[in-house]
This record gives sequence, structure tokens and C-alpha cells, in this order.
Amino acid sequence: MWLHALPDLYEKNHSSDDNSNSMTKLRWDKAILHQIGLSSDMQYDDAFTLQQYEPNEEVVLWMSTVGPYHNRQETYNYFHLPFCRGPKRTIEHHHETLGEELQGIELEFSGLYINFKQNVQPLAFCDIELTQDKFQFLVYAVKNHYWYQMYLDDLPMWGIVGEKDEKDDSKYYIWTHKKLDLAYNGNQIVEANLTNDKKVLLEPNSKITFTYEVNWISSRIRFHDRFDKYLDPNFFQHRIHWFSIFNSFMMVIFLVGLVSMILMRTLRRDYARYGYDEDLDELEKDLGDEYGWKQIHGDVFRPGENKTLFSMFVGTGYQLTFVVFIVIALAIFVEMYTERGTLLSSVIFVYAATAPVNGYFGGSTYSSLGGRRWIRQMLVSALALPGYVSCTALGINVVAMYYHASKAIHFGSMLAVASIVIFIVLPLTLIGTILGRNLSGKRDIPCRVNAVPRPIPQKKLLMEPSIIVLLGGILPFGSIFIEMYFIFTSFWAYKIYYVYGFMFLIFLILIVVTVCVTIVATYFLLNAEDYRWQWTSFWCGASTAFYVYIYCIYYFFFKTKMFGFFQTTFYFSYMGVFCVALGLMCGTFGYVGANLFVHKIYSTIKID
Repeated sequence: MWLHALPDLYEKNHSSDDNSNSMTKLRWDKAILHQIGLSSDMQYDDAFTLQQYEPNEEVVLWMSTVGPYHNRQETYNYFHLPFCRGPKRTIEHHHETLGEELQGIELEFSGLYINFKQNVQPLAFCDIELTQDKFQFLVYAVKNHYWYQMYLDDLPMWGIVGEKDEKDDSKYYIWTHKKLDLAYNGNQIVEANLTNDKKVLLEPNSKITFTYEVNWISSRIRFHDRFDKYLDPNFFQHRIHWFSIFNSFMMVIFLVGLVSMILMRTLRRDYARYGYDEDLDELEKDLGDEYGWKQIHGDVFRPGENKTLFSMFVGTGYQLTFVVFIVIALAIFVEMYTERGTLLSSVIFVYAATAPVNGYFGGSTYSSLGGRRWIRQMLVSALALPGYVSCTALGINVVAMYYHASKAIHFGSMLAVASIVIFIVLPLTLIGTILGRNLSGKRDIPCRVNAVPRPIPQKKLLMEPSIIVLLGGILPFGSIFIEMYFIFTSFWAYKIYYVYGFMFLIFLILIVVTVCVTIVATYFLLNAEDYRWQWTSFWCGASTAFYVYIYCIYYFFFKTKMFGFFQTTFYFSYMGVFCVALGLMCGTFGYVGANLFVHKIYSTIKID
């Protein structure tokens, strides 16, 4: 039974060399930037760290996780099932990155003898006595389509535990033979394939023998291209994906043109009307029917409620935007999927490094709104999002520990994350807040604010802020929902997301669409003489996340076969984190666009 490699995020492992039988002979050499001729027909032109072996040098096979095929995040240690190790001494594995630890990647030595370019004929390496408990364990695993993951020289391989009898549902079989087909180019491993064979019927109190074999073949695959087989260009570069990009781009052109045409013509008419009003005497003005956004010039820049919360949202939205841009740029130029935990580690590092962005924009927004308790605002901005994510992760961790899953985060990893927040994020946010307050925290508005707030008149239902907010997220969601499918499939199914250029374009389109929609919504709100545009513009953009979460629910029930309390909790909790982050960014886009628009239109009219 041939198992093709299931695409996944793969990152580099690190193994200790505590004893002479481990990978002590393993050499890590820096490749030169120009091409290096290794033989008459083999050469390498990568600028990456190359892992090289000598003939007959030991190659370590790591056993990683096992779990239900349909529940990708519900994984357990490989030896959680009653499997057995080979005869070779154990080699300890150390996590190389924080991301690897947080993802719950645990590697254990298989105990199999594998040497570079040395074939191994079918050989028994261990056997187990199938007690009643072990029998029930394996039957449950076969019923739920358990599969396992292994790593050899950082290359992942997958195998399935067993299968049911096609004719008799009461009979279950387990695959007992692992055939490893390994390809090399020069002194490097460029391909690893696993074939499961020898189906054995599961019976209580029986003895099962596990065997393996290793076949080495020469290959012309370059070391730099060895992960290409795990990618799925037919899926990610499908015509539907290109069509979604084109469709979103046309939506941007339409919206920008529509906003420009409607607002420019409408504003020109408003300016003409207000200019005509200036020529009227006081009696005519009193008798005239005045209406529109000019009438609330004395209240439009009145600070909204909850300044601390609002500035925290805006500052965090700015920071997350910077994080997304930087990480996408890194992912475009660096193949992060080749090393375990690299993407998550990069996100954590970039988030910590961009903490001054949060402090700067959050502090300047709070100061411009007339806020006085800036230290409290700084603490809330620095700790709110990390606190929310940590509480979510802690809740999921309790469930993972109850299930004895590999996703359970160790205390040391929690301590490391807390240290990053306290000793890096918090001080950098403080620095950014001080700079923001002093450099751009001065309130600069074109109209003075009246001492007494103007009553908000009754208006049509569609002009109510709640309706505007609810409708505001539809078009931005429409511009990204197809990309959401590809992203969700790569995270919750078995695909490697590598088309970050598409993601970058979609992110830019999302920004433009959100800004255009929010500007139009703000104009309608102000024209209805409602000056509560600050929070409305933020929630108008942030409502995009509401529709994304609805799509998450649809995706869970109709696009996946996930089951069980653990996987369901994991899915909806982390989708909640994703949607909160997306909402903060889109809300910030909306507020920034509306703020520029409001300042622009009120700075071009004459106010007595």
C-alpha cells in the first residue's frame, strides 16, 4: 500500500549527539553562494545549510506523532499506541525552536539501523504480545483511520496504522512492514518514501512481528528542490484561485471608481450648497432647511467613549498589520515550510519586535482623543492581545493534557512566552507610547468642539450605526473568502500553503476594499447628522471578521470530517483568535480611512 506524502508544514529538527552512536559524524556545512561542482553530473547552487553524509554513516529515523486522519490537530506521541522500538540505543531529541515546542512536535528515536547508501533487506526489529488492552487500542486506531508521521533527515513520511476488512467489518488489520525507499544525490538525501506492507489480522493474545527494509537509489533531484514533491500546485494554482484574484481586483477597481465618483460629485454639490448658504443673510439661514454633514461640525471631532479600549484596538491593529506584511515578505523569499516551527517562531519574533508600533499609534491615538491615563493605556495595549491568546491556549492546553495529546504545551514553553511579553513586548510598547505621545499625540482638528453635545436626530433604519456595521463587512469578506478556503485547507487539512504572493495581493485588496466601504459608510452616517463615526468606522471594518467566523462554522461542518471534543475545541478556539486578529486589522483600516476622510472634508469648508 503506497502512501503519498501528505503536504504539511515541515520544519527542521535537531538531534543531540550525546553518544558516539548518535549523529556525531553529522556535518553541517554552509553552502557557498555560487555553484559548487560535486561531480561531473551533480552540482548545488543553494545558499542554504546543507546536511551531508559519508558512506555508511548513520541516518536517524524519528517517530513523531499518531492520530485520527480527519483530526489533524488531535495527535499523540507515536508510542502512545502499543508500537515497539528497534534494538538500537535511544537518542534524545531537543527542540530547536520555540515554534516547534508550541506546536507540540515530539520526536522519538525509532531504534532502527539505517546507514547512508547501505541497503537493508527485510528484517524483523521487534514484536509485541497483543493483550486485550493493546488489541482494543489498535482496533480503535484502525476504526478511526489513525495515521502516523516520521522524519528522516528532516523529510516527512506518513503511514497508516491499519485498515478494516472490506467484507467483514468485525476484522481489523495492521500493517507490520515498513519499506523505506530513500534517494540520494551525491552525499545528501533528497527523497524519502514509505510503503506499508504485510497486513496482519488483529487478534487478542496473538504475537505481532514488525519488520522493515531500506532501499537506496541514486537521484538527480537537487537538495534545494527536495520539498517540491510535498507541494500541490494543481490545488493552489488552480484557475479558481487565479479567478478569485482577478475578481477581487475588479472589485477594487469598481469600488474605488464608485467611491470617487459618488463622493466627489456629492461633495461638490454639498460644497456648492454650503457656499450658497454663506451668501445668505441670517434671516434666510434661519428660515432655510439646513441639513447634512456640515451641521455637525461642532461635534464631529468629539472623542468617543472608552478611549483606552479604542486606542488599544487601533494600536494593536497597526502592529498586526506590520506583522502580517513582514511575515508574508519573509515567507515569499524564504521557504519556511522546510523547517519545523519556523513560521510560528517568525510570527512570535516579529510580533515582539514590532511592539513599538503598537505603543506609538495606540499612544498617539489616546493622546489625540484627550486621554490622560496613558500608563494604563500602555499596559492594556501591551498585554490585551497576548493575554487573550494565552488564555485561549491555556484552555486548550487543559483539554490537551486531559487527552494526553502531544499538543499539550510544556510549562517551560509557557514561561518562555511570558518572558517575551514581560521583558521584550512591554518595554518596547512603553518606548513606542512615549514617542507617539510626544511626536504625534497633539490634537489637530479643523473644527472646534462644542461644549454641549448636539442631539442626534432620528433617521432611517439603514442609517443606524448597527445596520451600517453589519453591512460594512460583506464586501471585504467577499474579496477574501476564496483565499480563506485555501488558507483553512492548508492549516486544517494536509496541504502546504506556499503561494504567499497571492496572500500578499489579497491582503492589499482587503485593505483597499475595507477603506472604500468604510468611507462610504462614514459619509452616509455624517450626512444623517450622526457624529459617532469613530467607533462606527472601526466596527464597520471589523465586521469582516464576523462573516469570516460564520464561514469557519460552515467550513467545519461541510468541508471537513472533524469529530470529537478535543478537535472541535481546538478548531473553534483558534479560529476565534484568527478572527479577532483579522477584526482588529480591518477595524484599524476602516478607522484610518474614515479619519483621513473626515479631516479632509471638514478642512475645506468655512466654519463660523
